[in-house]
Amino acid sequence: MLGWFQALLPREDNFFRLFNAHAATLIKGAEALRKVLEGGDDTAHWCEKIVDHEHEADDVAREVLFAVRRSFITPFDRSDIRGLTNSLDDSIDQMQKTAKVITLYEVREFEPHMRQLGDIAVEAALLTVEAVSLLSDMRKNHGRLNDLTEQVARLESQSDDLYDSGMKALYEAHKGRNGGGDALAFIIGAEIYDHLEKVVDRFEDVANRINGVIVEHL
Repeated sequence: MLGWFQALLPREDNFFRLFNAHAATLIKGAEALRKVLEGGDDTAHWCEKIVDHEHEADDVAREVLFAVRRSFITPFDRSDIRGLTNSLDDSIDQMQKTAKVITLYEVREFEPHMRQLGDIAVEAALLTVEAVSLLSDMRKNHGRLNDLTEQVARLESQSDDLYDSGMKALYEAHKGRNGGGDALAFIIGAEIYDHLEKVVDRFEDVANRINGVIVEHL
């Protein structure tokens, strides 16, 4: 009877499968975001893809949180599982918010610094997926995990510099003569820059969560 009951409970290794599935949506979302920033007629299509990946991530997140409630045994603290799941979800949520702004304002052309921020988001997503995949054996992989989270932190610092440079270029492009210019274009561009920079911030939040898990369990 006890064996039958235990068989109904989520297995500990199932959490790692779900973490990996959740992280995989971040790569798909980041790659779609980078496609968005190429601009042109396909912009709306790639914005829709980001929304699809965000819904996929939500489904995985719900499964993780349900498994936490049903499980007697978890791979690490329940609060850490929830925190990691929420951080992963926040990352793709921020991509969806970026796509929403682009869709709302029907933007079809993007600045070079925006595309560079998109490149950083893709790189951060790849590092995050690798880091999440190593959590199933933290003791063995802690060195590589520390390296990966440090790389994400460096990318976040680069994104701050790109944001500042991009905002300066945006201002110069739209200030016009005698203080005039296209104020609306500047406001929309600034909002897109803000969202793109926050995408990378959210990846750093995931890295910080992973660091916290390592510290707690090694």
